[in-house]
Order: sequence, then C-alpha cells, then structure tokens
Amino acid sequence: METEQQPFAQALMSVDEIWFLFISFIESVVTPGWRQNQVLIVLGLAALCYCLHIVSGSVIDRQVRAREGWSKWQLRMIVQIKRRMGLIWFAVLAGGLYMIMQQVTWPSRSYFIGLAATLAVVWTGIAYATRLVRNRFLRRLVTWGLWIYATLYLVGVSDEVSAFLDGLALEIGDFRMSVLTLLSAAVVIGVFFTVARLISGTTASSIRKNEDISPSMQVLAVKAVQITLYGFAFFMGVKAVGIDLTGLAVLSGAIGVGLGFGLQKVVSNLVSGVIILLDKSIKPGDVISLGETFGWINSLGARYVSVVTRDGKEYLIPNEDLITGQVVNWSHSDAYVRLDIYFGTSYGCDPHQVRKLAIQAATDVDRVLSHPKLPVCHIVGFGDSSVDYILRFWIKDPTGGLTNIRGNVYLALWDVFKDNDISIPFPQREVRMLAEEQDMLRDGTEG
Repeated sequence: METEQQPFAQALMSVDEIWFLFISFIESVVTPGWRQNQVLIVLGLAALCYCLHIVSGSVIDRQVRAREGWSKWQLRMIVQIKRRMGLIWFAVLAGGLYMIMQQVTWPSRSYFIGLAATLAVVWTGIAYATRLVRNRFLRRLVTWGLWIYATLYLVGVSDEVSAFLDGLALEIGDFRMSVLTLLSAAVVIGVFFTVARLISGTTASSIRKNEDISPSMQVLAVKAVQITLYGFAFFMGVKAVGIDLTGLAVLSGAIGVGLGFGLQKVVSNLVSGVIILLDKSIKPGDVISLGETFGWINSLGARYVSVVTRDGKEYLIPNEDLITGQVVNWSHSDAYVRLDIYFGTSYGCDPHQVRKLAIQAATDVDRVLSHPKLPVCHIVGFGDSSVDYILRFWIKDPTGGLTNIRGNVYLALWDVFKDNDISIPFPQREVRMLAEEQDMLRDGTEG
C-alpha cells in the first residue's frame, strides 16, 4: 500500500514546491523594489516590441512586393522572419538594455531583464530550428515542448516540474508510463525523425542522380532507405527515453494479427509494389494500357501507381491490379511503337503506285520514324468494291498520343491520293422499281 501511495505523495510534494516558488515570485514582484522595476521594464519592452513588430512587418511587406523573382525558400524565410519580428526586437532591445545596466548598476538589478533576453533568444532559435520538422503537428509539439523545457530550465524549476510530471504515471505490473516519459518520447522521436528525413532526402537525391541505376530500382532504393531510417529513428527514440517495449509484446502481437486480417488488401498492394520494382515490369515514364485506361506512369508508390492520361486525368491504380491483371506496356523493352491503319482504293488504281504514295505520305508526317524502322504498305485482300491495304509505321514517343498521329497519317493519305487521282471507293446503291409495284403504287395513290 505504501508503494502505491509513494508516487502520489511525490507528486503532491512537487506541486507544493512549485506553488511555493510561484508564490515567492509573486510576492517579490508585488513588493516595491528593483524586482518590480525589472518586471515593469520587461512589460514595457514587450509593448514597445509589439508596436515595432507591426511597423517592421509592414516595411517587409512593401519591400517584398517591390521586388520580383523571389524563390520559394526566400519567401518562406521572409515569412518566418516577419512572424517573429516582435520576438527578435525584444531579444535585441532587452539584451542591449541588460548589457548597459550591467555596467551602470548592480548585476542583481538587471537579472530578470537578462533572463527575459535569454529566453527570447532561446525561443527564437528553437522556432527556427524546429522548421526542419516537416509534419505540422509534430513540429508544434516539439516547438512547445522545447519552449517549455527551456523556460523551466532557465527559471530554475525544471527539477520540480520533472518530478511532478514523472509522478503522474500509469503502472501495470513492471510496466510504467509517466507523462514526463510521453513528452520526452515525443520530443526525442521528433528530433530523430527530423534527422532521418534530412539524411533520407540527401540519400534519395544522390540515388536519383545516379544514371547507372534504373528508375524502378531508384524508387525501390529510396523506399528502402526511408523505411530503414524512419524505423531506426523510432526505435532509437523510444530506447533513448527508456521505454521498455517487452511489456507490450503480447498486446502488439494481438494487434498485429487483427491488422493482418483487416489490412489484407493494403499488404497485398505493398508486396505487389515491391515485386513491380524488383522485376522491372513497369517503371516511371512507361506507356501502359490497363483496360480502358491508356497513359504513362508518373510515379510508383508503395500502394498504387500514378498513371496520367492524355486528357490530364491521373489514375491511382492499385499495385495488385498490375500484378494480377493484363497490362500492355508499350515501352517495356524499348520506346518504339508500331501503329497500323487500314484503307482501300478502287480497282482502277495501280497498287504499286498506291503503296509508294502511302509510304511517302506516312514518312512526311511528323513523329513517324524513317530510321531505323521504315513505314511499309501491303495489300491484305480484294474486297467487294476496293483493294484493301494496311499501312504500318513506327513512332518512339507514345506519350504524345496515338489517335492524333493516326489522324495525321490519314490526312496525309487523303492529300497525296487527291493530288495523284487515286480514288477511294465507297458503297453505292441502285434502286429499281418493278412494273407491278408501280401499278400498285399508282392504284393506291388514285384511291
């Protein structure tokens, strides 16, 4: 029983110590003297810096709007400076006043001013340093955590607050989780994640610049590096705080089994994505057809593949569909794509001349290759009213579209056939009226 009450008693003692320090500070401020004067000076500096913050923010806005060609990182930096101009002004003015008072009066008479200046500098540094954390929620959590810790440490009550937060704990057997541990874990894991993101970003940039690695292997290598670094950062952060994960082994195993049944499709897509990257069946830039979808691969994700069509639509196709379904990869082994179009001419036209003119017309169209794969034209049959041909030609940029190139070739055939009197037949019908039917129609009209 005494063991169960001990953490609660320690927490009460910590609260009493914090309350005593707070009351002592309030009494010292209320009592006339240099401490009260310093507090009033700090409040006056805060009001003055707020006014300077508004004025300097307007000046920065005018300067930025007057100039053009700012890059994104420069604009972001200016925005961050503008947001914290009040804090920067306070750090500069309070620091300058503290240095002056140190020279003209007793050091104890400027203690609170120096403390306020130090806090302003530390808060500004933390605000800019935590910008490296990309996640907004995690960045705010780390920022406020470091602000609070730095304030308590500089004020000199960090031990009392730490003891109080450590006393607020949940204990189950040998497992113990306190509020202090949770806050420390969040801050430490946030820092480790930031370092992991910076390292993974640099590594990913180096991998993408390496031309000896295929695009699919580049994506796989980047994903592997990110998973390894972020996983290492998480476990190192938990370990650095001192959280023992062995007590959660059974619970995590049960949760894992439940997630395994509930996330079968997600796991299937993840595994399919790894298989796609390993077997190199598709890669960024390939032109594919999947059902009614025709487009080129924009990016490969862990769960889906982004396919962009000619009309600007972006389809997110699950990786499992690319593994289990039939996919036409127009540029798997090379970028050359052969297209076929069919046409017919009348029997009165010379087929040798038709073939030459068709090849010439296709060769003169942009995007149609004349080397190393030449257009060819063959007779494929003798129809009821026309000689049927097939014209085959090659392109190497299927991302530019297929329908438009076919239309251009048909239009070139029309022009060259018109210039050389090559006729394209079309069905004709002749209707004959028999004498009996004419008499029946005449009787019906008279009646």
